[in-house]
Amino acid sequence: MRFGIFIYPGVEPIDLATFGVLSMARRVAPFIEIVTIAPVAGQVPFSNGLKVVADYGIADAPDCAIVIVTGGPGWVAQAADQATLRYIRETAKTSKVASVCTGAMILAASGALDGLHATTKRAVVPPEEQPLTVMRQTYPAIMVVESSLVDGPVITGGGVSLCIDATLHIIAKMIGADIARETARIIEYDRAWQANLTGFPPRLIDEAALEAV
Repeated sequence: MRFGIFIYPGVEPIDLATFGVLSMARRVAPFIEIVTIAPVAGQVPFSNGLKVVADYGIADAPDCAIVIVTGGPGWVAQAADQATLRYIRETAKTSKVASVCTGAMILAASGALDGLHATTKRAVVPPEEQPLTVMRQTYPAIMVVESSLVDGPVITGGGVSLCIDATLHIIAKMIGADIARETARIIEYDRAWQANLTGFPPRLIDEAALEAV
């Protein structure tokens, strides 16, 4: 099963934990394949200096079971980039799309979240404006929820380190709860995951998602 991770200039490096969780999950489920996709293949400068090499650009990206859109300050430019938004819209026609952190703002700009519940990053350093508030004010067609994760037709994860929880949830839903639990154990995140599920529970829109957690 191929997982695509969409990256772009200005991604926050912690969101690359999405790749890290899937990488560890491959120890349990070796059939997992992970590819990185960017607006253009090659070196992508993340926030604060990290450089990551994207496997594919949107022009030659392979089909994926799901494409997870990462977040970071570069979301503002991507939410205005018509090529990126077209790629997301076209991908959503044949595959699942999801987001972590402010990746949801890019999904919102593409129209992929219209008519759906969704969440995004809450905590900011003033005077930065809270992305959750920006989503609520800018995209009235989205039912914005303050949550660690919203699972419906499109999965959106909350802010920053919650990308780990969102990726585990995606693994549970797409491959199996047992594989997600074992992945959480081997990354020594099982207690933290359970604490987050209890203290800041996800919003589960359908019964199938509830069973997957």
